[in-house]
Amino acid sequence: MEWLSELFLGGGIAHSVLILALVIAAGIFLGKMKVAGISLGITWILFVGIACSHFGMRVDGGVLHFMKEFGLILFVYSVGLQVGPGFFSSFKKGGLRLNMLATLIVLFGVITTYILHVATGIPITTMVGILSGAVTNTPGLGAAQEAYMNVTGIEDETIPLGYAVAYPLGVLGIIGSILLIRVIFRVNFDKENESLQQQADGKEIEAQQFSLKVTNPAIFGMDVHEMTRLINRKFVCSRVCHHDEEVEISTSETRLRQGDKLLVVAALKDIDAITAFVGERVEVPWEKLNTQFVSRRIAITKSAVNGKTLGELKLRTTFGVNVTRVNRAGVDLVANPHLQLQLGDRLTVVGPESAVKNVTAVLGNSLRRLREPNLIAIFFGIFLGVLLGSIPFMFPGIPQPVKLGLAGGPLIVAILISRFGPHYGLVTYTTMSANLMLREVGISLFLACVGLGAGEGFVGTIVNGGGWAWIGYGVIITVVPLIIVGIIARWIYKINYFSLMGLIAGSTTDPPALAYSNEIVGNDAPAVSYATVYPLTMFLRVLTAQLLILCFV
Repeated sequence: MEWLSELFLGGGIAHSVLILALVIAAGIFLGKMKVAGISLGITWILFVGIACSHFGMRVDGGVLHFMKEFGLILFVYSVGLQVGPGFFSSFKKGGLRLNMLATLIVLFGVITTYILHVATGIPITTMVGILSGAVTNTPGLGAAQEAYMNVTGIEDETIPLGYAVAYPLGVLGIIGSILLIRVIFRVNFDKENESLQQQADGKEIEAQQFSLKVTNPAIFGMDVHEMTRLINRKFVCSRVCHHDEEVEISTSETRLRQGDKLLVVAALKDIDAITAFVGERVEVPWEKLNTQFVSRRIAITKSAVNGKTLGELKLRTTFGVNVTRVNRAGVDLVANPHLQLQLGDRLTVVGPESAVKNVTAVLGNSLRRLREPNLIAIFFGIFLGVLLGSIPFMFPGIPQPVKLGLAGGPLIVAILISRFGPHYGLVTYTTMSANLMLREVGISLFLACVGLGAGEGFVGTIVNGGGWAWIGYGVIITVVPLIIVGIIARWIYKINYFSLMGLIAGSTTDPPALAYSNEIVGNDAPAVSYATVYPLTMFLRVLTAQLLILCFV
């Protein structure tokens, strides 16, 4: 049995792969267990790694360092690809206020960390680890470790130890803060639902299809183009049913007559204005009337279409069809001529069957091609991200150059590529399952390596090194900023409690808190605000972790 002992406690490639696989598999299994409806999820990998390392199952330092950094790159890059398309739009309207409040939470967390560092004398490196654990932000941990390594050339084991000690109560502290704010303001869920519904009535959520009857004498004899110009709203007139029940595909030259029925697609916020101008809402059995027309949803899978606008394709004039909606990531958008298309978009096309087939040939509609991974965009983006992350930036008052590092560089490049890549014909589309796989593999490798690297001194730190006090400091860093900003958001800005739950979860990049919020409220308001603040928060967490190390080490 010597070979078995060598395999688990020895060295070599087989030993390293075995230990990493064991740690990750056991951590994921334990992550499925819940206590009072709460689970630490994939973070169990970290604690399994610590346990294995404590009992002598360790991995070569060089292998461990490479796998940790590569896992971090995969994780942050896939996160950037996911959040990139909505990153810049998250600063518009209400999103700007939510991002401002999330920035305050990050700032107060950094200030609290520094005050505790000065008051207790605990090294700033340890406090940054505690900060990253307290706000459950793994990329911040990676950025701090890398920044310290760049400055000193050695690793500080107290950074991951502080993270591991503070993380469990960090998860509970975030959820506890959500509950405490509910108690402070005596939140009534029924009233919050009513308030949320009133807010939704004034927002453009997605495209809606409805039918109108032309009763306004001012537009009798007017063509569709003139009517659209006068209303000055974004909408698509798909089909027109005349008095004789003759149905035609609407074009800009289609003349409108009294009693004509129109099939219109518009944003929710514009429906009332369009209805008031045209006439009245009616119910029309278009499926029975449109025997000569078909409606198909066609996926864009040809690279040549990627980045082009609907107007540039000229589908109406070339093929005699109408594009009424564009479905992107599950949301139907109004198909206006200036909408820029991306690979993976699904267009709802209406017209004669032969014309729709021709459009299908132009757009591609090859679902098999969408399932094929586009590795060029991934690895070229990682190349650019590592390059950007390695550039030193000098700032006044900071003795060491600041680098975005292996966490910040790939994150920024992924956001930029996924947002602007289609403008330049770059195919950045990845399926949600492919993105999730890449992300989970990356974070699993990273957490396993952090745990295996920190396990040797973990028990000693807790028992003899003041680790119990670290837990208390982590709770302070978690709760104080969330309560302060939560009160500001609720009392001054009157933020809906459901949105506030998502803001708190997103500003700490904490999926367990989001899962808890979604489960108890029964709507998607927490998820929307979480997604709104997540990209900026992730970037700020990575940046501030580095700055604390570079400024005070």
